[in-house]
Parts: sequence; structure tokens; C-alpha cells
Amino acid sequence: MSTAYTPAWNLAARIAKKEISPLEVMRDTLERIDRINPALNAFVSLRPEAAMAEARALTEKITAGQPAGLLAGLPLGVKDLEDTAGMVTSYGSIPFKDNRVEDDSIQVARLKAAGAIVVGKTNVSEFGFTGFTKNRLHGITRNPWNPERTPGGSSGGAAAAITAGLVPLCTGSDAGGSIRIPASYSGCFGLKPSFGRIPVGPAAYVSTSTMIAMGPLTRCVRDAALYMDCTMGYHPADPYSLPAPKTSYLAGIDDVPQRLKIAFSPNLGYAVVQKEIQSCVEKAVQVFEEMGYEVVLWTESLPDTGDAWSALNATDIYAQVCEVLELEKEREQIGRTLVSVLDKTRKMTVAQLTAIQQLRAQLNDCLAKIFNEFDILLTPTMPTEAFAVSGPPPCEIDGQPIPLLGVVAFTYPFNFSGHPAASVPAGLTSNKMPAGLQIIAPRHRDDLVLQVARAYEIARPWDSWWPEF
Repeated sequence: MSTAYTPAWNLAARIAKKEISPLEVMRDTLERIDRINPALNAFVSLRPEAAMAEARALTEKITAGQPAGLLAGLPLGVKDLEDTAGMVTSYGSIPFKDNRVEDDSIQVARLKAAGAIVVGKTNVSEFGFTGFTKNRLHGITRNPWNPERTPGGSSGGAAAAITAGLVPLCTGSDAGGSIRIPASYSGCFGLKPSFGRIPVGPAAYVSTSTMIAMGPLTRCVRDAALYMDCTMGYHPADPYSLPAPKTSYLAGIDDVPQRLKIAFSPNLGYAVVQKEIQSCVEKAVQVFEEMGYEVVLWTESLPDTGDAWSALNATDIYAQVCEVLELEKEREQIGRTLVSVLDKTRKMTVAQLTAIQQLRAQLNDCLAKIFNEFDILLTPTMPTEAFAVSGPPPCEIDGQPIPLLGVVAFTYPFNFSGHPAASVPAGLTSNKMPAGLQIIAPRHRDDLVLQVARAYEIARPWDSWWPEF
């Protein structure tokens, strides 16, 4: 029996009960990847022999009655911006095509310690720079719902792997929407935790933007809660990392408050949204009213922080590639748009950084007022359905021009602020492409995001809506 689309929590329970072995799961996983991945390019590198050996050893361990971790035997995809010992971390960039690393990232190490088995690395946009997955090194990744559309980015390979049933868990990272964009476009669940909830690194530099969040892409909310339980908590290598909460996310997943006051903003005061996406999202919001929650239309506006966010985000990318940019041959192998942005970044002044942080303070003040009145904020995740697989992103929506960052208008504000946010499936457009609903909670209330997402999932299940191959 195929294990494709079996939730991670269910698969882990079956493995623990010896109903199925890690070896059987891994064999089925690798066969499915071999059959489907060539059409999607979700995985860009694999370790089949090592994964099978680890699955065999874990099977023997479980058979002998020895204790195994919460994720024992679960196949794991790792985003190719993140280190896995013995594998290349290429960042989707030609100058790093041979960048084989010796150690795991903190997130990967914790997932492996819980028993997950790394299958391979998933494709990304170069250094996570764009919201669609395409790079000169590994090429484009395709959306399982329609191979002529993008799965989003920068965690596009991860989202495609989840939606296509290749693996039950994938790591992601999100500095401006890179988990939620592909979750929305590909129709799966994506959680950007509060900044610091899952440690970043170890790295050669400490983030200057304080916007990057590590997190999961999964097929259901329970799987994300399980993932969080295995990865959250302070690590000395990350000075921004937060202490672990006292209670398990998975144990509290169904403890959603009986009363919630929910704000719904269809546009945050400045965004343009595709009519079909708006319709899907409004129907999803109605589910919360049907559950008995108070839902209020929020008609005010957040400050549009797009340019400030973009400039600050570029400082982290610059820190990664500044030395390579000085080498003419390597510089020519990096995407021209990215090089141009990074050249501007190196000239950023203290006055400009101060203005960015002043705008950031305004955003936080506005969000503080929202969450003083409301428990949850709902918005569309993305203003459009997935666009053409090779890009470029749309410059207009339903005939109305939008700015460059208008296509990600709903995601970057909550990196700028550090609030937890998730994308849940909100339905399909007439083109049979997914729409996403974004759920945002007060800072550090990752538990509430998961609880509300789980309540929505129970009320409007999406476990049987996966695309057919």
C-alpha cells in the first residue's frame, strides 16, 4: 500500500505500532520520487542509499523494542538553503554548486534526532530571493496542480514535494513569505513561526534583518504541530532563539478558545486582490462565523512596508554572498537582478537603516492596536493564483496595475513584525489552482495559530483534495 498522502503523525503512529516499517516507508517514498520528481523537479539532490541504510537500521531498532523518536522513520525533505551533513547546500546558485557541508543546521539536527530520515534537498529560488522557484543551477520547479504554473518560492521545491505526496515533511524558511507563498500556491499547510521560535544556524553571521523564520511545510496542521515540538527551543548558536514553551503544540492542538474575536482584512488597506482569490478567501472566512466566532471586517490600513522590508531583507543575502560578489567569474554566474539589488545594499547608509526601523516601529504599533482588540487577523495569503512557471510575477491583477511587491503584499509585513502566520487552503479557482487564507496571531502565540488552523481544518477538511498525476 502506498504511503503517499498519509499524514506524518499517522505514519509515525503506524511505525511505532510496528504496522509498517521505516524500511517499507522509505522504499515506497524513493519509488514515488523516482517516478514523479522528474516531472516536477522538487528534489534537486537525493541520498537514496544512505536513506535506505538508515531506514533499515531504524527498522531493526524498532523491531528489537528499543525506543525511537517522535518522527522515527519519517522521510524528510530539506530546503536547499539549509545545511545537511554530507550534502551540498547550493542555495540554488552556481558558485555554490560544490558547497558540501559537514554539519546539520540546528533545525535539521533536531528533526534527525527525533528519527526523521533526510531523503534529499528541495529546490529554491537563488538565495531565496524570489517568490517563484527557478535558478540557473537546478532550473525550474513545477506546480503539481498544473506543471505550467509555479509552486511559489522560495520553498517551492518543498511545497511541490508535499503536495505531490513525495514526502510527509519538508523544512522551510521564511523571510518575506517563503513558506506561506508556496503553501498558498501549492495548496498545502505552511507555518511561519514567531521570529526566534526555531533557531537559525549555526551560521557565519548573525542576521541583521531579524526577519528569517524556520518552519514546516506539511499536508495537515497536526503534522506542523508535531514538527514544532521537535524543533522549537533555545540554542546557544542563535542569540535570537526563544525558550521552548512549557506545553506541547501537538498536545494542545485542539484547545482552541471557545470565544475568539477575529479581524478580517481583505486587502490590508493597500493590496489589490484577484477577484476569484477574494471569493475563495471570503468563503473560507465564513467558516469561522459558522463555527460561532465573531468576525469583524477590518477596514483600516497597515503602513505599506514593502520597500523597507525588501531593503532590509537584502542585507542578510548580502552577508552570505559579499565575498563571492568580489570575484568576477562567480559574480557573473549569479542572477543579474539579485546582483543589482546587492550592489545597492552595500551602499546603504545609517540614515536609510534608521528610516527602515522607524517604519518598522510604526507597523508594530499598528499591529499592537489590532491585537489589543482582536485575537486573530485573517487575510488572503496571496493576491493571485500561481503564475507562469518561469515567471515573471504579474504586474497587474484583473487589469489593475500593481507595484513590484504587490504580488506578495500580504506576507512580508509579518516578517517585518515577527508575528506567527500560517497559510491554509481556501479553495480552488476556476483554473483549478489553490487559494490560501492567512492566519496571523499575536507575537509568540504560535499555539493559537495552530489551534485556529486546526479548527478550520476540521470544519473544512482538505485531506482529500490533492492533485492527480
